[in-house]
Amino acid sequence: MHVFEEVSTITAKGQTTVPKAVRQLLGLGIGDKVVFHVDNDQVTLVPVGAVHDDPVVGAFLDFIAKDIERRPEAVQPLSRSFAARLTSLTKGTSVDLDAPIEGPVDL
Repeated sequence: MHVFEEVSTITAKGQTTVPKAVRQLLGLGIGDKVVFHVDNDQVTLVPVGAVHDDPVVGAFLDFIAKDIERRPEAVQPLSRSFAARLTSLTKGTSVDLDAPIEGPVDL
């Protein structure tokens, strides 16, 4: 865990710049989104992708990444039959990633 402070000024329009050291630590780049989590008088800035990270999925992805580093020769393309199965399972399904989510959502 890194602990440090950075100062940033609020403009007349209510805007501020996330300091470079903070952007680098959080892995933020141009166009990335952040969440301001407010708890009483404490504010936490969190990258959107990290807001609902599942620790189990994260551990699995870390495992996969380490395995690929150790054995890159084991990485194989999807077989044609598996790719065809994936295509058939999603056929006729359309998703609008920009559409608002309707109804209750549990995260």
